[in-house]
Amino acid sequence: MSGQTRSEVRALLQRHGLNPRKSLGQHFLADPNITTKIVATAGVGSDDRVIEIGPGTGTLTTALAATGASVLAIEIDETLEPVLSEVTAGYPDVTVRYVDATDLDLGAELTGGEWVMVANLPYNVGTPLVLDALRHVPQISRFVVMIQVEVARRFAATPGSKEYGVPSVVCQIHADTTMSFTVPPQVFVPPPRVGSAVVVLRRHSAPQGAERAIRLAAAAFGQRRKMIRRSLVGIMPHVDELARRVGIDPQMRAEQLTPDDFLRLAEVWDG
Repeated sequence: MSGQTRSEVRALLQRHGLNPRKSLGQHFLADPNITTKIVATAGVGSDDRVIEIGPGTGTLTTALAATGASVLAIEIDETLEPVLSEVTAGYPDVTVRYVDATDLDLGAELTGGEWVMVANLPYNVGTPLVLDALRHVPQISRFVVMIQVEVARRFAATPGSKEYGVPSVVCQIHADTTMSFTVPPQVFVPPPRVGSAVVVLRRHSAPQGAERAIRLAAAAFGQRRKMIRRSLVGIMPHVDELARRVGIDPQMRAEQLTPDDFLRLAEVWDG
């Protein structure tokens, strides 16, 4: 298993008269060691179906396909079609669709059982893609995604930390979330201004009231400096009484509440 080097990525792009597009947040992975490490972390093989968002020049795509997995790659940039056609030519189990992933109903697209998302996600859409898929695409049982390191920290953050917020609550309500390893800027073409990290999310069954808990978390973090007796009163009348009923101090602030606390509030909320 291997991946494309910096010189190979540049040669591919030059051969087809292309340059990375800043407007699409394109930073192409160009380090075979990192590519191999991502695929090893994903642990996919011949029985797996993989969804990849943003294949770019196809280095991760072909490494995934080399394991025997079937790969569906979603790429917004149609100008990359000749590049991806070239590099995936020897992999019959790779399908590339040229469409904006944020416009795609992944729940309707991913049929036939469980899927794994493995991707170097574009920075400008990574967070909403993962959070939406966690909430609405249960077919994806595992995520192994590379995102900005600060976003990775938000996904895995614990209550009381400055990174803890709604993304943390969503991820931890729906999955066991761990930051696997960090990735330096110089492994990309062009190098981004920030570091990246690979995050692994292993889905577990969503608790009852998950969406209600997320709505409460969004309201509470929308006014995170206020106690929840103030930040939630607009959508949760009698918040003092209801919070105390489930053992939560209404003078606490959003960042002090665990995902389980929001779930307990959701149980007694009739909103």
